[in-house]
Amino acid sequence: MNYIYPAIFSSNDDGSYTITYPDLKGCISEGKDLENAMVMAQSALSQWLEYLDSDKQEFPKPSEIIEITVEGNEFTSLIRADIRDSRAVKRTVSLPKWMDEKVSEMGLSLSRVLQDALAKKMS
Repeated sequence: MNYIYPAIFSSNDDGSYTITYPDLKGCISEGKDLENAMVMAQSALSQWLEYLDSDKQEFPKPSEIIEITVEGNEFTSLIRADIRDSRAVKRTVSLPKWMDEKVSEMGLSLSRVLQDALAKKMS
């Protein structure tokens, strides 16, 4: 699911940026330069919304970007968050019997091993 919120970027004397979200009190990030700040803004927003979702809290309605007032060293930008659905799903998996027995002997969780392997493969 995609969500878009306005962020305020405040430039600092050292060339870094502080990012805040008017609609998400406490959601703050920083970037060492503008490119890094854009990445950090998206990461902070995604993590914040994923937390709200996991805590079963409603997402605040995003402000209209034109209604946000900024200071001289600030600008606004719309940031998109890509929220992952972390609910568990059941899948039928086939594997050789010896692998299943080895997993059991080792006391491993087949689901955890599969998740770890998939995460590694996708990164």
